[in-house]
Amino acid sequence: MVAKSRLPLQFWIVTLVAFINSVSFTIIIPTLYPYAKEFGLSDLAASLLTTAFSLSQFFGTPILGRLSDRIGRKPLLVISLLGTVVANLLAAVSPFAWWLYLARMLDGLTGGNNSVAQAVVSDITTPEQRTQAFGIFGGMFRLGFVVGPPLAYFAQTLPTLPGVSPLGMSFMVSAVMALVAAILCFLVLPETHPPSKCDRTLKLSWSDFGFGRLAKSFRKPGVGRIFIMTFLNGATFTVFTFAFQPFFLTVLGQDTKNLAFAFVCFGILAFLSQVFLLGPLRKRMNLVTLLVGALVMRGILLILYPSFPTIQAFWILLVFFGIVNAFPMPLIDSLLSLRTPKEEQGEMLGTNSSCLSIANAIGPAISGVLVTFGYGMPFFVAGGLTLAIAIFALSLNTSDAEATVI
Repeated sequence: MVAKSRLPLQFWIVTLVAFINSVSFTIIIPTLYPYAKEFGLSDLAASLLTTAFSLSQFFGTPILGRLSDRIGRKPLLVISLLGTVVANLLAAVSPFAWWLYLARMLDGLTGGNNSVAQAVVSDITTPEQRTQAFGIFGGMFRLGFVVGPPLAYFAQTLPTLPGVSPLGMSFMVSAVMALVAAILCFLVLPETHPPSKCDRTLKLSWSDFGFGRLAKSFRKPGVGRIFIMTFLNGATFTVFTFAFQPFFLTVLGQDTKNLAFAFVCFGILAFLSQVFLLGPLRKRMNLVTLLVGALVMRGILLILYPSFPTIQAFWILLVFFGIVNAFPMPLIDSLLSLRTPKEEQGEMLGTNSSCLSIANAIGPAISGVLVTFGYGMPFFVAGGLTLAIAIFALSLNTSDAEATVI
């Protein structure tokens, strides 16, 4: 029984690759906004850098997922990581704002490697292991929030390279991290997709790029509502994440050093929550019940942020928010994986990541508009919508998903 519940070695390898990749991504998070300001971009224009990345990821991720089902997980994981390397190198040496937009778009197009890595996790774990595996996998991404911000600060203290500003050095370090992940994946990670399912040819058809297949996925029994859930959950959270930095810096009167520290604390709490709390709670509650409870608590906490605009209240709320916010996506991923045939894991997880990408594109733009009505407005709107989404989550029938586990 113990041997069956033990996660395989391949899982820890792909999780390590995902961690390194997440660090290369989270280095950019506290850097992109002030870097955009170096190019004279407005707040709204700066937010569109995130939109450009997410929209590109929306188009690119299903293709990577589809190709991973066709030619194997490992080649696509390596290719996508190398795309991140090139994109961040371009961003580091950008002489113009439009060049920076192009770099973010390239990173988005090749940045759907998380869905491929999730497909690897689905390939090598049993249904009984999947919730724990996705919890740990998601926790490693959250751990990137711990490592990324301090590393971004460290990168800015390094001697600059020709044509690279101190903030641009963060992109250089990010590129190095992604390169390490690509090399590690190429040398150590075995292929997990059955060779009989792969034709090893890199080919694409127009249907791989069409929206018909995506629309059809939404109508699939058991998974359509999960895709909607992913979109709604992601959109409300990214409304919050865009407004977080100006609220912290302007309303609370804090500096960028404390902002980096806030990212670190948030990452630690989310990581510990996913690794040590999600599994035990899952044993006591079904997936949907736990998901609804987490969303309700997150919605309330979002509303409380601007209601008590003091730094003391902020840190108290951050503790609870970091714990609760770690739950929704691993639970949603588990529901989707349990309802998807093994041979379609890459495609379905890729589609799910696309839903998250389009949510990430829409959220910042909505937040940018709401900020014009006050720094607290995005929090109130995101909180109210999150509570509404919790009600929608009740409609997710878990009977067929949990029957798979049983």
